[in-house]
Amino acid sequence: MTHRIAILGASGYTGAELVRLIATHPTMRIAALSGDRKAGMAMAEVFPFLRHLDLPLLQKIEEIDFSGIDLAFCALPHATSQAVIAALPRDLKVVDLSADFRLRDPAEYEKWYGKPHSAPELQTEAVYGLTEFYRDEIRAARLVAGTGCNAATGQYALRPLIEAGVIDLDDIVIDLKAGVSGAGRSLKENLLHAELSEGTYAYSAGGKHRHLGEFDQEFSKVAGRPVLVQFTPHLLPMNRGILATVYVKGDPAAVHATLAAAYAAEPFLQVLPFGALPSTRDIRGSNFVHIGVTGDRMPGRAIVVAVLDNLCKGSSGQAIQNANIMLGDDEAAGLMLAPVFP
Repeated sequence: MTHRIAILGASGYTGAELVRLIATHPTMRIAALSGDRKAGMAMAEVFPFLRHLDLPLLQKIEEIDFSGIDLAFCALPHATSQAVIAALPRDLKVVDLSADFRLRDPAEYEKWYGKPHSAPELQTEAVYGLTEFYRDEIRAARLVAGTGCNAATGQYALRPLIEAGVIDLDDIVIDLKAGVSGAGRSLKENLLHAELSEGTYAYSAGGKHRHLGEFDQEFSKVAGRPVLVQFTPHLLPMNRGILATVYVKGDPAAVHATLAAAYAAEPFLQVLPFGALPSTRDIRGSNFVHIGVTGDRMPGRAIVVAVLDNLCKGSSGQAIQNANIMLGDDEAAGLMLAPVFP
C-alpha cells in the first residue's frame, strides 16, 4: 500500500529532512508540499541538494487538496500549528513537529510559551510522540506531537532510570550541547558565522528553557511525583547533533544495566559497553541514539551521555517513526540509514 503524504512547512530544515528521508521510504509518497513564503517554487530552488527528486511545487496550505492525503507532517514554526491543524480535515492523521501540542496542560503551555493555547481541545487529544514509550497511544492517535529535540535526548538518558528507581530523583543535572540547526532556518544575528564560529555559550540557563516543561511533565508522570531537574543547554558551532551529559546519584553498574535492559529490543537506541562514551559524529544524519555510562570518581555517582541528531531522531526521523506506527507500517521503514561519516 502507498500512503499519500503532505508536508506543511517544507521549506524549513525539518521539512527538508522529512523530504530527504521519505524519498527512499517504501510506502510513503509525497503528494503535497507547502511553503507559504516560497509558494510556486520548486524544492530544488530552495534546497539544491534535493534536485534529483521529482517533487510537487511548493504551495500555500489553503491551496492543498487534502482529499486522498493519508497523513500530514506539520513542520511549521511554534505557535503556527495550532490554527493550521484545527482547520485540517478531522479524518486526516497529523504528526506535528512544533512545540504546540507537547504539553498536555493548557496552563503549562501558557507558562512556558507566554500565550494561551488557541486549540485546547486538540491539545488534550494529542499524544506525546516519544515513540519508544508511547507506541500503543500513537498507534490509535489522530494527532501526535513530536518532542523537543533537547527533551528527547534527556529523556532517553533518564526515563528508564526514573522508572526503575535506581537514581536519586532530587539530584539530576543535564548539561547539553546542541548544533545550530536546532534554532531553525530564519536569520538571527547570534547565528551568523562570525558570531557563532570558534566559540560556544550557554543559553536559557537557570530554568528558563522551554523544554523544561517537557522534562517536568514526563519525569513527574513516570515517577508519580514531582521531579525537577537542573538543565543548561549550550550552542555549539556545528550543524547537527545533540550531546547530553547527565549527572546522577546512583550505582553506575545498576544505571548501565537498567538502560541496557530497557533498550535491548529497540531498533534505534543503542547502549554502549560500560565505560564507553558516544560522539555526535557517530549518529549524524541517522535516526539512532547512542547512550554511554561511566562511573564518577565520587562513589555512588554515575555519568550518562546520550547523543542524537536533532533534525533526524530529534525531529523529522522520529516524526516518520511515529507516522509508520499510525499508518500500520514497519516502525523502522525508511529509517535504517547508516550515519554519515566523516
